[in-house]
Amino acid sequence: MASYHLSVKTIKRSAGRSATAAAAYRVGERIECQREGRVHDYTRKQGIEETFILTPKDVPDWASDRSRLWNEAEASETRRNSVTAREWELALPSEISAEDRSQITRQFAEELVSRYGVAVDVAIHAPHREGDQRNHHAHVLTSTRKLEAGGFTAKTRVLDSAKTGGVEIEQMRGLWAELQNRALERAGEVERVDHRSLEKQREAAQERGDKLSAEELDRDPELKLGPAANSMERRAKAMAERQGREYVPVTERGAVVHAARQARAAFREMRERLDIARETYGIEREAGQGRVSAGLAALRAATSKERDGRASDDIRERLSQVVGRSRDQDDTPKPEGRNYARERLKEIMEKDVGRDGQAAVHKLDGHSEYDLGEDTSREARKPSVNERLKDVLNKPRERLEIEDERDQERDQEVEKDRDIDRDPGLSH
Repeated sequence: MASYHLSVKTIKRSAGRSATAAAAYRVGERIECQREGRVHDYTRKQGIEETFILTPKDVPDWASDRSRLWNEAEASETRRNSVTAREWELALPSEISAEDRSQITRQFAEELVSRYGVAVDVAIHAPHREGDQRNHHAHVLTSTRKLEAGGFTAKTRVLDSAKTGGVEIEQMRGLWAELQNRALERAGEVERVDHRSLEKQREAAQERGDKLSAEELDRDPELKLGPAANSMERRAKAMAERQGREYVPVTERGAVVHAARQARAAFREMRERLDIARETYGIEREAGQGRVSAGLAALRAATSKERDGRASDDIRERLSQVVGRSRDQDDTPKPEGRNYARERLKEIMEKDVGRDGQAAVHKLDGHSEYDLGEDTSREARKPSVNERLKDVLNKPRERLEIEDERDQERDQEVEKDRDIDRDPGLSH
């Protein structure tokens, strides 16, 4: 699933950083910093797919030389705490081609040049060989001064100001979302990205009456792992894959992130199944099938198959498995103070009044299946959603057709009664 990420960072001398070192590392080249008298050599760095420089028109020829460009940017700053460069970090959709990723990154860089008059140095990176293979991303390094015919001139204060900086960045975030969504649409992908906060997305979903999306968006933002935890989790995933076993997070932050991602995956599957059921029901009704037959076909399509036609487990059993796996991982206090993913899953499963929902909630609370007591036996309780579905699916075809015919006869009788009520010749 496509995900959105855009972050803006500054290269500050006060933090011991320089524009020359930042540029050399991101593009994998050797740059000698004249101000520091140091050589930054990252020619052995791997995973760099493409690099290019964009500048405004009518600038000096040296602007196309990366080493000269960033040495000039360093020379234009005289204060020891100066900000010498700004970095825009972009996540690129894995669902589109490498050519499309390059195109939308270039379009974003061109907008930076046009909007702020700065020099832009772009490096597109492939996913880390030991990490998530969907993690295509780009590093866009920009100067903090305008580049004109005479060299670097005035500072881009519009991005530095507290009043205008946030507005400018938010507009660029919106542009980046738009560029990605256009590329996803061209590629025939259904998924879209959204640069807005979860709260704003949830409010928009509620306004348009999309309760399922609003429920899915009612969560905390995903916790950032950080370099150290991310490295540990990558190694744990690689080891689990080599040993042919299920991946289990090894850090506290990793457990929180893993549980949240499982919960979102469960929501996405429920949405897919709902869409399949609606689509199948509509097709069957248009083909002349009765409500029972169309409903039966919709239920079979939603409960037995995914979009690619593979057999799948019952959705409630999968939710219960998610809860069971995350319980032991999430009992320790988390940075947020609570396990949000488990709480949301518990609320969802409590909506089912049958034993399946009760068992899952009991399991979530740390009880065994037998703690439910004897009152919840099959004879003394209301059948669950899953049991009702199975009863319908297991009925003989002849019985369903008879019920369908009876249903149609009742509909015809109701229509006759309505015709009589509408007859102007009768008095009441």
